[in-house]
Amino acid sequence: MKTNVFLGLGSNIDDRVTHINTATFLIGSCSEIKIVKSSLVYETEPWGIRNQKAFYNQVLMLECSLLPEDLLSFVKEVEVKSGRTQRDKWHQREIDVDVLFYDNEVVSTDSFCLPHKEVQNRKFVLVPMCEIAEEFVHPVLKKSMRVLLNETKDISEVKLYK
Repeated sequence: MKTNVFLGLGSNIDDRVTHINTATFLIGSCSEIKIVKSSLVYETEPWGIRNQKAFYNQVLMLECSLLPEDLLSFVKEVEVKSGRTQRDKWHQREIDVDVLFYDNEVVSTDSFCLPHKEVQNRKFVLVPMCEIAEEFVHPVLKKSMRVLLNETKDISEVKLYK
């Protein structure tokens, strides 16, 4: 069975576009995944630790037959294959791939949370989500991406990468 999944990709080291493109290629090369839509790439202010290079961010919409835990393992492998070096939370990174939504699944464990618990607080996720799926409803908050973007308290700048 195919499930609609949304992934968030981000990079702020070296050739940021290449890191995102490499991760997207690896994700799309999995036989259990079909990339249905991809947002444009956005340049965004860093989150958490502010004194670092701006991020490039993108959201992918997938049809996926992997189970949520298997998808998480797969995207962590994609990060490594795309050149990610392990660093502390919110520090710079070659690539970061987050599972934002797995259809309407709600999961909360020590290692995995669905939907991603910070979606509603991050314009760098909400802006590209609205580009490709503005009517998608957050399964916990019961609000569309457009409503969440309009309500977010995040005032960081998110601009289209050129």
